[in-house]
Amino acid sequence: MLNNTDKNSDNRPLAFFDSGVGGLTVFEKVKKILPDENTLYFGDTKNMPYGEKTEEQLIDFADRIFKFFETQNAKAVIMACNTTSAITYEKLKDNYNFKVYPIIQSVCSTIANQKDIKRLGVIATPATINSHAYSNGIAKYNPDMEVFELAAPNWVRIVEEHRINQPQSILQVQEILEAIEEFTPDKIVLACTHYPYLMSALKKFMPEDKFIDPAVYFAENIKNDLTKNNMLNKRCEYEKFYVSSNPENFKEASELFCKLKDLPELKSI
Repeated sequence: MLNNTDKNSDNRPLAFFDSGVGGLTVFEKVKKILPDENTLYFGDTKNMPYGEKTEEQLIDFADRIFKFFETQNAKAVIMACNTTSAITYEKLKDNYNFKVYPIIQSVCSTIANQKDIKRLGVIATPATINSHAYSNGIAKYNPDMEVFELAAPNWVRIVEEHRINQPQSILQVQEILEAIEEFTPDKIVLACTHYPYLMSALKKFMPEDKFIDPAVYFAENIKNDLTKNNMLNKRCEYEKFYVSSNPENFKEASELFCKLKDLPELKSI
């Protein structure tokens, strides 16, 4: 149900969530092409990093966040987290009255149809890698594309703890890239929304155009679907940010992608 009298405008908010600041890479790209949308963003910093959690924990976290977004009358929830898309989407997608956009399922067809990619590397959290969500998703659209998946368990903490340019962090980035380079991929998917924050370190070892940020395709797919379903808003009235812990840390870590005017609201769910 729309919140205004204009039948051609839907001013209910788009709701984003992630374990922390990583989802802001998606948020920034969506807002760039959909600047008139009202938005909510929930960073579950208390339970970060998601990539180390069990399936049961991840479903519980996502379900609680979905329930909160339901109280805020969200028109759609954007799973700006590869781990939750891989593990929880199929379990929760039909439990609520809003649309749910999962990043992995939304971008696999786009990546699979790129003619210049024969061999694809995927770097993600352990949970995403163990789910094989990317290799299975790509295979549905292009079974001939070879996919090599590799976990980078420390990269999320590097971002959240503001250690991107420290020598030890750069060494950890180098080790992962050297391992995946043995597969000789044509492109490498940064399959965690935190990982684009590491581009300054990544491009020390490989050209920037070697990497795919799925958020670029994801944002376009969201825009196209909202347009098709006549769910666009005409004027942005608010952007609200929530975290489950450490609002000061979240604001500081967000600076690369999204300069927040105020501290996010601390929200227990």
